[in-house]
Amino acid sequence: MYTGIVQGLLPVKHIDRKEGLTTFSLQLPDELMDDLQTGASIAVNGVCLTVARIDDNKVTFDAIAETLATTNLDALQVGTQVNVERSAHHGAEVGGHVLSGHIVGKAAVADVEHSPNNCRMTFASPAPWLKYVFEKGFLAVNGASLTVAKLDSEHGRFAINLIPETLERTNFAALAEGDEVNIEVDSQTQVIVDTVERVMAERYAN
Repeated sequence: MYTGIVQGLLPVKHIDRKEGLTTFSLQLPDELMDDLQTGASIAVNGVCLTVARIDDNKVTFDAIAETLATTNLDALQVGTQVNVERSAHHGAEVGGHVLSGHIVGKAAVADVEHSPNNCRMTFASPAPWLKYVFEKGFLAVNGASLTVAKLDSEHGRFAINLIPETLERTNFAALAEGDEVNIEVDSQTQVIVDTVERVMAERYAN
């Protein structure tokens, strides 16, 4: 479980690509190494990954073909800045929202609008998961829990507002038009929408 509060913005230190597998490493700061063991889960750009190896503070992950196809981890390069969050311990404060680290797909940056001390990013995606997005609801975008400021379902777009603190702590400041981000939808909203759709389909099929 994660909370959507990014704990670190870290560059990829090493990357190795093989057929259907990408292995990459991050150098974690001491505060994120506390009691970390192989097999533990860490969210990287919102993707729940298993720690494969630990060498001092160098932590290595494996991303398989399905993960690479669904997320933006396929675009990682040495030096790419990623959002990192350790899995939450039992009883930990949930400062954002409860997340699983299961990505439903990607959305592309369509527009970045800056104003004094404010930033609004608009994303585009024609994907079917957009039906789970609602204004004033929340999404996890690259692992950060954020509120949906505006939704344009007809054109497959949604917007989020970013405060200076979020821009400083995450990789959103480096995003440009066309860049892709990982999306996790609210699981409770997903269950409700799918249940209503199924019930309505069964009712009108008879």
